[in-house]
Amino acid sequence: MKTNKKHTPNTQSDSWVVVAADSAIDIQKHDSDPDFVRLRNPSTDAASLYLLSSGDVQLYEVKAFKEDFHSWFIGQTVQRDGRLLFITPMDPLYLILPYLMKAEKEGQFQPMDQVVLDEEFPACPRLLSCTRSRASLHHIAEEKEVGGVKFHRYSQGKTMDWLKIKVERTVTALRKSNVAVGEGVKSTTFIRVKMESDARDEDYLRYAHGLVSEYISKDLSKALLEHLQLPELTSPKETEPPSKKRKLSDKPVEAKEDYTKFNSGDFTRKPPKKMTAAEKTLAKVDKTGMKTLSSFFSPKVKAEKK
Repeated sequence: MKTNKKHTPNTQSDSWVVVAADSAIDIQKHDSDPDFVRLRNPSTDAASLYLLSSGDVQLYEVKAFKEDFHSWFIGQTVQRDGRLLFITPMDPLYLILPYLMKAEKEGQFQPMDQVVLDEEFPACPRLLSCTRSRASLHHIAEEKEVGGVKFHRYSQGKTMDWLKIKVERTVTALRKSNVAVGEGVKSTTFIRVKMESDARDEDYLRYAHGLVSEYISKDLSKALLEHLQLPELTSPKETEPPSKKRKLSDKPVEAKEDYTKFNSGDFTRKPPKKMTAAEKTLAKVDKTGMKTLSSFFSPKVKAEKK
C-alpha cells in the first residue's frame, strides 16, 4: 500500500491511499515521477483519472473504492478523503482507438502524432510514449512507411480480431480463476447455485464481452458481439457482469414486498399440516390425569397462610 501526495496551486494538498504494483511507482530507470493524468474515457467519452508510470512507459487504470464517513490515519494526520484507489495496468490502445476511428473519417493515412491530439486533454499524446503503443498499432490499424515515417489508418477488421483475442484471453482467465458465470450465478451475491459444468462456452463469452465492453464504445461493443457470433440480448441476464445490469446506489436497500400484509385480517391462512402416523397414534392415547410437559417448568404457586 502506497500513499501518493499531489500538490496543486491555490488548493489544499491532497493525499490518497493506493494499492499499486511495484512497476507503477518504480523510478529507478527514469528521472521523472509517476503522474496522475486526466484522459478521455474510451467508453463514456468523459474525463477519467489514469496513472502514467515514470517515463510514461506504462499506462495504469485508476479505480476508487469509496464508503461514506470513511477516513485514513496517515502518520500523525487524518486524511479526510477516505477513498482507496486501485491502480492496475491497462492497454493504451483502448484510449488511442477512439482518436484513430475519428481520424479514419478523412480516409487517409496519417502520422499518429497528428491523430492523438485533444485540446480538452493535453496529456493524451503521452499515450504514444508507452512501450506497447507504437509496437501494437498494427493490431488496430493499417500501416504504411514513407521515408522512414510510419502512417496509419483505422482498420475495422483488425480491430475486431484484436478485441476478439482480448475476449478469448479474458475467458481463459475466468476459467483459470474459477469465476462463476452463467445462469447459475446470483448476480447480487455471486453465489453459485449450479455446478461449474453447467456454464456454457456462450456464458463465458458473454461475460468476457461485457468486461471488455467497459473499455470501448457502445457501437464497438455491438459490432464485437456480432463478430463473436453471439445474438444480441433484449434484456440483461446473469451472463453479463453485474456492473452492466445494476449500478450501486448509496441509498438504503428497501424491501420489494409489503411485509405488513401478513399481519392483516385478510391474510389467507394455509391449510393445517397433515399429521404423521406417530402423531395420529399419540392423539388416540387417553391423556386423562396426565400433566402437560410445560407444567413441569411452570412456577409453583405458594399456598396461602390461614
